[in-house]
Amino acid sequence: MSSSKTILFIHGMFMNHTCWNEWVKHFENKGYTCLAPDWPFHSGIPSELRKNHPDNDLGKLTLTDVLIYFEDIIKTQKEQPILIGHSMGGLLVQLLINKGYGACGIAIDPAPPKGVFTTKWSFLKSNLPAINPFKGNSPALMTFKQFQYAFVNGFSLEEQKRVYETFVVPESRNVPRSSTSGAGKIDFEKDHAPLLIIAGGDDHIIPASLNKSNFNKYKTPDSRTDFKEFPGRTHFIIGQNGWQVVADYVQHWISSN
Repeated sequence: MSSSKTILFIHGMFMNHTCWNEWVKHFENKGYTCLAPDWPFHSGIPSELRKNHPDNDLGKLTLTDVLIYFEDIIKTQKEQPILIGHSMGGLLVQLLINKGYGACGIAIDPAPPKGVFTTKWSFLKSNLPAINPFKGNSPALMTFKQFQYAFVNGFSLEEQKRVYETFVVPESRNVPRSSTSGAGKIDFEKDHAPLLIIAGGDDHIIPASLNKSNFNKYKTPDSRTDFKEFPGRTHFIIGQNGWQVVADYVQHWISSN
C-alpha cells in the first residue's frame, strides 16, 4: 500500500486547477492532503481569462517549463506525492515518474509521449488547431465547437455549454508542439514507481487505442504499469457524469500499491 497521503493533481491544456475541484473534495474526504496548482499563466477565473487573458507570456510557455514548475513543487513536499494528471497533465505525470518523482502516478487520458502517435482522424482533427505552425506564439483558445468534439462529445448541449463556460481557458501552442520533441521523451526501459494509465472509450482527442499504445511501450517487468479503459467515457472523463467511479478506481489502485 502506498504510504503517501499527499496527492498532487496536474491539469491539462485549456483548463486550470478548477477542473479538479470535485476530485480534491473527494480525496480530502478520504484523508488525503491535496494540491492542485495552476500551470504558470493559468491562474484566474476561466470566464475572465477567456475574455482578457492578463499574461502576455502565456504563448511562450513550453512543456519543459511546466515540467520544471512541478518538479520544484514536489521538492518542497515532506513526502513524495501521489501524482494524478489529466491529458497533457497525464504526460507530465509520466515524465515526472520517469525522472524519479512521485510515490506513484495516475495518467488519465494522457497526451502521447514522443514517438507514440496515431493517424486516427479524431486525434488529428482535435489537435491540429492548437499546434498550427502558422499561428506563431499567439495563445490558442479552443472554440466551443472544437471543445464539443474534442472534450465533451456525447454530452447534452446544455452540459457542453456549462463545462465550456466553467472550465476552458486560453493555452500556449508551444506546450503541445514541444511534447513531440525531446521534452516529451520517455525512457520506457527505465524502472519506475507504479503507474496507471486510464483511457476513455469515447475519447476523441486522445483515443483509447493511443493510450493503449502508450502503455504497451513500457518494457519494465520489474515495475508495475497498469492500463484501464472506461467504456463510454470522453476526454472530460474527470468531470463527466459518473466521474466518482473513476476516482474510486484510482483510490483503490493507489491502496493496492
